[in-house]
Amino acid sequence: MAINFIRIAVVYAIIGIGIGIYMAASHSFLQRDTHAHANLLGWVSLALSGLIYQVFPALGNHVLAKAHFWLHNLGLPVTIVGIALLYDGNPAVGEPLAGIGSSVVALGFLALLFNVFRTPLSDQV
Repeated sequence: MAINFIRIAVVYAIIGIGIGIYMAASHSFLQRDTHAHANLLGWVSLALSGLIYQVFPALGNHVLAKAHFWLHNLGLPVTIVGIALLYDGNPAVGEPLAGIGSSVVALGFLALLFNVFRTPLSDQV
């Protein structure tokens, strides 16, 4: 699981960087929140999760790790699109998408939470 998280994290890093380059080139920083979410929920959170699964391999062997991966990666694109639409002046569509997507991402984080607390970690370090 660790490598899956790290690989997708790099994809989100490229997306975040792309949004940043777009903002700089256009001199319009309306999408700064989209940029921040792609970088923090995508690049940073997924890379850290990958490192956690690498350091504690028993976590990655549980179905909760797969749930975490898929929930996070189903919800995050919806969140990013929702935020982009919201700040592009379309709150009627953007707000519900951002809300639904972020709720799915939160479920993914809850899977990580349950996994961390159900797995004995002291034996692995």
